[in-house]
Amino acid sequence: MTELSFIDEIERAVAADEVALPVFNPTALKIQQELVKTDPDNQLIERLVTGDQALASQILRMANSSFYKGLNEILTVKAAIVRLGMQEIGRIVLLAASKNQYRSADPEINQMLRNLWQHSAAAARASYWIARRCNYIDLQGQAFFAGLLHDVGKLFVMTVIEHLRVTRKINLTRQLILEAIDSLHSREGFALMEKWNMPAQYCTVCRDHHLATFNHKDQLLVIVRLADTACHKLGIGLTTDPDINLAATVEADILDLSEVALAELEIMLEDTYGLLD
Repeated sequence: MTELSFIDEIERAVAADEVALPVFNPTALKIQQELVKTDPDNQLIERLVTGDQALASQILRMANSSFYKGLNEILTVKAAIVRLGMQEIGRIVLLAASKNQYRSADPEINQMLRNLWQHSAAAARASYWIARRCNYIDLQGQAFFAGLLHDVGKLFVMTVIEHLRVTRKINLTRQLILEAIDSLHSREGFALMEKWNMPAQYCTVCRDHHLATFNHKDQLLVIVRLADTACHKLGIGLTTDPDINLAATVEADILDLSEVALAELEIMLEDTYGLLD
């Protein structure tokens, strides 16, 4: 099968609604809606988390990982909130909730989804780090969320590909899968985010994070583009390009990040990647 005919198959399956759209975890969305308030209700957030057993279990597992671990083991959601703070809990909630979507019964697709989740989680951390380093205080939370979801189109396209493998018995090479994902993910991600009724700035990031010509004044988009590029340089995700020079990117120039700062970003990403299982 050629790339074009395979892409046609994917587009037909999408148009026919053969594959159910992934649904973003409703508990995670409620928590995010509470966290953006001026005075979030910590008790409500604790109740929301503890009411979702799977989510609570993943939060405790992450809170006790070497990335966060203190002297004593965290045994309750309340203890995790006290140690890590509400905003960090919000970020962990997003990571934990999103990870559940990146799974497949197909071993090859499952491994690719695992790599994709690692990329999305690392891009979220990198986007948050860049926003903080550039002193865009008001953008830190948005940057994390946008970084996490910028490649949601890849998740959807891979879900469709898995469906086609089962229903059409199509034999595909990894290269053909990657080419189809690259071709379709920005458009499908944008459409998916709109169907989720996500704010426009997140939809724009999904649509424009690979465009050669983009809005240089869209700080959120610029941040996520740089985070995405840094992950590709380090091989965090489905592809790698070690020859990328971050200092030579338009995004680094727009954000006025020095080579020292960019080296620190790479170190942070390497440390983060080691904790993403």
